[in-house]
Amino acid sequence: MTKPIFVLNGPNLNRLGMREPEIYGRTTLAEIERMCRDAAGDHPIRFHQSNIEGEIINWVHEAIDEGAGILINPAGLSFISIPVLDALKMFPGPIVELHISNIHRREEIYHRSLVSKVATGVIAGLGAAGYPLAILWLMDQVDR
Repeated sequence: MTKPIFVLNGPNLNRLGMREPEIYGRTTLAEIERMCRDAAGDHPIRFHQSNIEGEIINWVHEAIDEGAGILINPAGLSFISIPVLDALKMFPGPIVELHISNIHRREEIYHRSLVSKVATGVIAGLGAAGYPLAILWLMDQVDR
C-alpha cells in the first residue's frame, strides 16, 4: 500500500480567503485541499489544519510512522517552534515547507524560519498554487 503524503497547516490558515486577502489571497483552505487531492490523483493525502502546536507535532509523529512525505505550512510556528522543528528532524522522508506569501519580502520577524533548517525544499510566495506544485514534487520523490 502506498504511504500517504501529510499536508499540515498551522495556525490561522483555517481563515484563508478572509484573512488579509491582500497578502494571502482569496483561496480558502478547503479549495487548497481540493487542489492537493487533484494534484495527487490516486496517491493518498492526509490533510490537516490546527491552531494548536501540539496537534501539529502529533501529526508529524504520525507521518514518521506512516507517511511518505510532508508538506507543511507551519504559519507563525515557523519562526518560534522548537518542538515542531524537533519533531520534523525525526522524519526520514522529504519535507517541503510552504508559505503562501514570500516571507523574505515581509517584515524581518518573518525572515528566519526554524523549519527551513530541516526542510528538503521551501516554496514561498507562489500563493495557493504552491501547494499542488509541492505535492507533485513530493510524489516524484517518494515514488523513486
